[in-house]
This record gives sequence, structure tokens and C-alpha cells, in this order.
Amino acid sequence: AVSLSFDDARDSQMDVGVPLFDRYHAKATFYVNPPNMKNRLDAWKEAAAKGYEIGNHTMSHPCTGNYAWVGKNALEDYTMAKMEHEMDEANAETQRLLGVKPTTFAYPCGQKFVGRGSGTQSYVPLAARKFRVGRGFRDEAANNPVFCDFAQVLSPQTDGMSFEEMKKWVVTAAQNGGWLVFTGHEIGKPDYQVTDASVLEQFLKYAGDPANGVWLDTVDAIARYIQEQRGRTQSSSGF
Repeated sequence: AVSLSFDDARDSQMDVGVPLFDRYHAKATFYVNPPNMKNRLDAWKEAAAKGYEIGNHTMSHPCTGNYAWVGKNALEDYTMAKMEHEMDEANAETQRLLGVKPTTFAYPCGQKFVGRGSGTQSYVPLAARKFRVGRGFRDEAANNPVFCDFAQVLSPQTDGMSFEEMKKWVVTAAQNGGWLVFTGHEIGKPDYQVTDASVLEQFLKYAGDPANGVWLDTVDAIARYIQEQRGRTQSSSGF
């Protein structure tokens, strides 16, 4: 099982990504910051209506203040209450703008803490209470469907990957019965934080060939399936 996800509601996801996915009858997950959608709101509404998953990526994308671009929006200065407000506001605004309420979440920068020093807290439990899935970033493995913690789903980055690299990830995941969740940002010509559109098209052709045995679907769809199977297994075992 493979999910393609893309962060930040970048214009290229609508301009390049959705037409490409439409061509191959594939669906992806977009983790959005609502303010970034407003310049292309009609396109985002159309994508949501087509069945693309729209996930929560907070309102303002807080990360560690060690990144110069973060400015005054540093996780080190956040409280749990402030992070909860970020999540809730992003869900409410996404629902207002697109008519859909996100059910999965992507940690900005893949970072899962608020505060600093002895006052540092993980906000994984917060994500677990509010969403079916909390997706990480720049991880080094696929997810074991039997074992994985849905609040901390692993996700390697597709930006800069070749088709052969993506295929290798899929083959390795398949050998282990894994669920692979990819993360990208821009979609287009090779550059910083860009998943190459030609590579993505090769991958969509590969994943769409039944001979390769790839189930390509959204994060929410695959997570729901795994959870249903877990529930049936537990019921049949008498737990």
C-alpha cells in the first residue's frame, strides 16, 4: 500500500499535480495550511470535490526557531493550548473554505514537540485525540500495518528522488508487507523541495500497472482499511 502526500498547499500541487493524478486516475493527500489556499481557492474546492484528501497541517506551520524563516512562530515558544488552537482553527477554516473536515494531520517539519528544556512536551497525544493519523516527515522506513502507531506514521520524502529510488522504497515495503507514505512539496522541475513531475508520472504508471501489485490511495483510506482489519483480528481473537 502506498500513499502520496504533499504539504503546504503550494500552487504547483494544483497546477501540475492534480492534472497528473487525474490523468492516471490516482488520488493523493494534500496537507494544507488554509491561508495558502486562498489565492487558488476554486482549484482547491474542485480538488476536494474530486475526492482528493485534504488534511490538516496547522494554520501557520510552526517549527523549531533554529530555522531562520520561522521567526516568532517557534515551537520552543508554543504551549499545548496554543498548538491545539492551531489544529482546531485549521480544521474549522478548511471546513469553511472547502466543505471538508480533515481527518488526518501532518506534523510541520516532522517535529512533534512544544516548549523547551525540562518543559518540553510531545504533542503526539494531542494529534492522536483529534485525528485518525499523524504523519511524520523525512523518516527511514515504511509502516508495519500490524504494529504502527497511527499518531506517528513514518514518511520518507519524495522531493529530489528518482523513479528508481521511489520504486526501491516500494519494493522493500512490499517485501515486508508495509504501508509506505511518501511526502513531497512542490511538483514540477527538479529544485529544492520539488518532486520531479516526470518522476511522479513514471511512478503513477508503475503503480497503476496491476502486475506490480501496488495499492495507491489516500492516507485516510488506507489507514481506515488497516484499522478495520486490526479490529476484525482482535474480535476473532477474543480481545
